Amino acid sequence: MIEPGQLILLISHKGKRYLRKLEAGGEVHTHDGKLLMDDIAEVGFGQYVQTHLGKAYLVLKPTLHDLIKGVKRQTQIMYPKEIGYLMMKLGIGPGSTVIESGTGSGGLTTALAWFVGDTGKVITYERRADFFKLAGKNLERVGLSHRVEQVNQNIEDGFLHSGADALFLDVRTPWEYLHSIPSAVIPGAMCGFLLPTVNQVSDLLRGLEDGPFADLEVLEILVRRWKPVADRLRPDDRMVAHTGFLVFARYMEPPAGKPRPEAAAEGPDDVPAIEAEDLPDDPAPDGDEF
Repeated sequence: MIEPGQLILLISHKGKRYLRKLEAGGEVHTHDGKLLMDDIAEVGFGQYVQTHLGKAYLVLKPTLHDLIKGVKRQTQIMYPKEIGYLMMKLGIGPGSTVIESGTGSGGLTTALAWFVGDTGKVITYERRADFFKLAGKNLERVGLSHRVEQVNQNIEDGFLHSGADALFLDVRTPWEYLHSIPSAVIPGAMCGFLLPTVNQVSDLLRGLEDGPFADLEVLEILVRRWKPVADRLRPDDRMVAHTGFLVFARYMEPPAGKPRPEAAAEGPDDVPAIEAEDLPDDPAPDGDEF
């Protein structure tokens, strides 16, 4: 039995998908006829329900992937292939507070709200009123708006919030806003950026290298699906290739002062000093040993 208020995903025999919130006494109108939500609630997830014309629809509990793909959009949204890596890299989880700028249609905002849980918070900035309203509707539609604070404001004047565990910018010129990050996040916070072109990435890297940031990483994520036919297993003819570059950096609060050099530890008199010729000829490169 599905309770009212829960999200449901209905899939037709032709693969047409309908994402809805279950309402007692409600109806879903499709090209194959009318579905009664009371019938959907009764059959439950993983079962089929019939339209009034006798067409069968599969009832499923939507995943986060389904929610993001179902976002009503006026902008390009971030693909799930980037979102998964981003969540782990930024360390987003239950109780996290994350600041986002460039809400757009709210695809990434939906994922962030999903992962922070009811104990976390997403603060998302969007300068355009039309995108701000659309994202709000999308979040309300999937029942995640209570985890999100929307701000209809340009970040050129800085952020209104502070103490965030992570920050993500999906804006055209993120290097222009790097000076505002220290006041918005905690020391050591991970920061992420999405950019479509290499020249934008170069400009951002120059800004990050001049600022209090460390652990820089630049990458793109490519996905190549395969045809799931056992006797003719091979890659699809098309693939989801470049959709954007991800850049990550950790904000490091500058030290208050230079650390004092420690005095060399005194060892036993009979311990010989290590001479250059005693060192290995080919030391392993950094990072090869743990």
